Amino acid sequence: MTHTEIEITAELVRDLLRDQHPDLADRPLRLGARGWDNQLWRLGDDLAVRLPWATQSADALLRKEHAWLPALALDLPLPVPVPQRLGEPSERFPRTWLVTTWVPGEPADRAPATRGAEAADTLAAFLTALHRPAPTGAPAGRDRGGPLVDHAEGFARLLASGTELGLIPDPDSVRAVWEDAASAPDWESPALWLHGDLHPANVLTTDGTFCGVIDFGDLFAGDPAFDLAAPWILLPDGAADRFYGAYQPTPDAATLRRARGWAAWRALSGILIGEAGVRGRPGGKATWGPPAHAALRRLVATVRRPGEQGLAADVTDVRRLA
Repeated sequence: MTHTEIEITAELVRDLLRDQHPDLADRPLRLGARGWDNQLWRLGDDLAVRLPWATQSADALLRKEHAWLPALALDLPLPVPVPQRLGEPSERFPRTWLVTTWVPGEPADRAPATRGAEAADTLAAFLTALHRPAPTGAPAGRDRGGPLVDHAEGFARLLASGTELGLIPDPDSVRAVWEDAASAPDWESPALWLHGDLHPANVLTTDGTFCGVIDFGDLFAGDPAFDLAAPWILLPDGAADRFYGAYQPTPDAATLRRARGWAAWRALSGILIGEAGVRGRPGGKATWGPPAHAALRRLVATVRRPGEQGLAADVTDVRRLA
């Protein structure tokens, strides 16, 4: 993380609005959240201002959302932050910024889904709608998606770091999940639109189920298995079977295997970020640890015991183990 040298305050945000979008400048303004890439400021009851503050890549991610998300959002069954205005770099703030719609709800890392069936159906409907063929020119993933073998070194580093810290009780089983996923046939159908960052802080809940999805900065076209890792991370025990039964088209065995691998990758990352938060380190988020540990526990349960072969690879086994 590289924090911007400019302190972002309510006064600065209001000045930016006066300069470029004066019709919005007199709305009530208050800090909403400090995310991984951006700060989020509430603007009245129905809008928000997002400003880069912690990474150099945030500007390009905001421009990507502005270019692609308004059209995609039209067919999505959950509220998403639809870009309304683009803020251009200026002397006052030399970075891109964005005005979007505000999506109410609590992040799932703080308020996890508890109504498993409803949450599974909601998530399946959302991803079924999002996962449509992407057009020529759609963005590619940054450090995610594509063949798992291309990410083997990164996965090994995550696993080694978590193991050295004593956070991974059964590293051999975690490695087995990844190796099985990496050996599965690659996605050969047309690339589909993917959210690309479905961790619990980017999915909102109310009354125990999902009510919105935010932060489409990693939107890209690729293998749906990357997003289909989400049930392992987001849903309570026993609800993934409901998701995979509701999602259309029904994933084949190879896609389920790849999804387990990406879920393990996501879980290891979340465990390390959570531990950094517990220890008060920069970039750490303590609330990311519990859902990541729960996901890894569920994934390890898919590893067959001695004398059996491979991993659970079909929907029936996922229903039994997730």
